[in-house]
Amino acid sequence: MRYTNRSTCSILVFFALMCLSGESNRSTTAAAPVARDAASPVDLPDSFPGKKTAWHGYDRYDFPVDGRACIVVTPRQCAVGRPWIWRARFFGHEPQTDLALLKVGFHVVYCDVSNLFGNPAAVAHWNACYRFLTTEHRFARQVALEGMSRGGLIIYNWAAANPEKVSCIYGDAPVCDFKSWPGGKGRGKGHPASWQACLKAYGLTEQQGLDYRGNPIDQLKPLADAKIPLLHVVGEADDVVPVSENTDVLLDRYRKLGGRIEVIRKPGVGHHPHSLKDPAPIVEFVLKHTKSRIAPKGDEDR
Repeated sequence: MRYTNRSTCSILVFFALMCLSGESNRSTTAAAPVARDAASPVDLPDSFPGKKTAWHGYDRYDFPVDGRACIVVTPRQCAVGRPWIWRARFFGHEPQTDLALLKVGFHVVYCDVSNLFGNPAAVAHWNACYRFLTTEHRFARQVALEGMSRGGLIIYNWAAANPEKVSCIYGDAPVCDFKSWPGGKGRGKGHPASWQACLKAYGLTEQQGLDYRGNPIDQLKPLADAKIPLLHVVGEADDVVPVSENTDVLLDRYRKLGGRIEVIRKPGVGHHPHSLKDPAPIVEFVLKHTKSRIAPKGDEDR
């Protein structure tokens, strides 16, 4: 799909339709919210540890989990099922999708593992964050994942290890193979200092890094088996995270596995800017594949 600035369907119209019908091709055991979530009042107040501040008019909480800095931004009124979107890297950058989802009752979550490049330690930290939010705060058992740039490494590696916990994945100019970035072993610029940091994070030598087969492009079968839908937004002129070495490779392999993936391509655009000026296609994708019936009230004026 090529993105233009022509107006898209109204998010509110789409949202209303979603309230009437819950599209689902996913397994029924993973799709339904747990009973206690479904039975909970949607306006159940949130109480998180740490420092409370304001973020675009919403309550933001900063606190550590498993030794990592975490952020939770709460909606004015939580949607039924307590849905959430989990952002990887660059919290607050091009926030239009996150703000639109807050408006309809999603929580926005961030757990900083940026210096680990999606390695097993990063996955373990995210496991701890997931346990905390789903047990202590009754968040939905399935989460929408959002990864910009290097954030693609952790969202895909975590999803491969936890496919039953993922409702959908939105990648924005995502790194899908660390040999491309930060390695710079193909057409991209690469980043030598980050490449060395990446190898150190994984405990690999240069040659082992080149031979490594645990990148997102190598771990797609669990996602395809779980029927996880994917959406990528990319700039066709990206020379930092080249589309041909990342998204296009992932797209080809995922479709061969029977997976569903949509790519929105921005002609003439490089690595930046991320997202879309009008995030409606991204928001509609997340809402379509979120299993809760979203019916927030009281957020109309934000």
